[in-house]
Amino acid sequence: MKALMPGATVGVLGGGQLGRMMAIEARRMGYRVVVLDPSPRCPTAQVADGVVVGALDDLESARHLAQQVDVITLDTEHVPADLLAELEKIVPVRPGSSVLRTINDRQIQKQFLDRLGLPQAQWAPSTTQPELDAALVKLGRPAIVKVRRAGYDGKGQVRVEETGDAGAELAKLRGEPSVAEELVRFKREISVVLARGLTGELKIYPIAENVHRRHILHTTRAPAPMKPATKVRAEEIAITVAEALGHVGVMAVEMFELVDGRLLVNEIAPRTHNSGHYTWGACVTSQFEQHIRAVCGLPLGDPRPMTGAVMVNLIGDLWRAGQPAWEHVLERPEARLHLYGKDAPAPGRKMGHVLLLDDDTDRGLVTADQLIATLTPT
Repeated sequence: MKALMPGATVGVLGGGQLGRMMAIEARRMGYRVVVLDPSPRCPTAQVADGVVVGALDDLESARHLAQQVDVITLDTEHVPADLLAELEKIVPVRPGSSVLRTINDRQIQKQFLDRLGLPQAQWAPSTTQPELDAALVKLGRPAIVKVRRAGYDGKGQVRVEETGDAGAELAKLRGEPSVAEELVRFKREISVVLARGLTGELKIYPIAENVHRRHILHTTRAPAPMKPATKVRAEEIAITVAEALGHVGVMAVEMFELVDGRLLVNEIAPRTHNSGHYTWGACVTSQFEQHIRAVCGLPLGDPRPMTGAVMVNLIGDLWRAGQPAWEHVLERPEARLHLYGKDAPAPGRKMGHVLLLDDDTDRGLVTADQLIATLTPT
């Protein structure tokens, strides 16, 4: 298949920060970008060549986008697979509808991992009270119950405690189809960010170590300190997932590392990823340029790190007393400030991030927490 060269137009479904950073890199390379999003002032629209205003499940709006572009890709996986299948009749869509059919539904994703024989937490369907009761017998308590679709950053999930009322917790999900998972006592969370091209070419970024606060990613450091055998196993798992899906583009496979060194797959994200933000500044090719290269059919770029890095997210809570004091970030020569252009801060909302370029990532993590403490209103 002929590669799309600079001058071609890339359509993006969803106009959040991932689409924004992708668009900035795409335009630097000479591509045009048109985005579909409900807001004409979404972060991606601010840096794109055009915007189609419409919901991500609005087929007519999506068709209008498809008629203007040479290839379509995603800012978010929360797009109906059936809609992508319709767009595939008009223009290439990468990743395709088959990938989203597997990933969008947690139960189907877990069944997919089971078929591949990949390790994950024990799980069971839990939409109804009888299903949940059976799941708790299988999994034990405490357990986590998650909606099958659209949950992220801790949304759409509840925890059933040792002596908690399972029915009351299930009711909080308002009848949404759900799955229960055993509570995993992990040592840390890691993620493998990789890219797969149209020809099956693979490039893997340095593995990232992630820390969450209130279910939201707080810091990422890369490369993650890791035994060579663990690194090899993590990469093998991620490659198996990407190839089994036939994925094209960047993707992230989040994993739990247990105390005994075993790895369990937590989630699959078929797109650029928050834990890969460090690549834009720390690696030869950012995840955003890499994604454009993959979906346009170009050879993949070099994912090699040029330095160690720590990324820390900037959450809307920092704006509680007004604009944060950015001088504390900008006075640091190793810091790169990224703000996403979102209209209104809100608690728990990702508004930007700071990248700290430092080969001593232990020191970088300390600096990151110091910066957040300094920026936090008293």
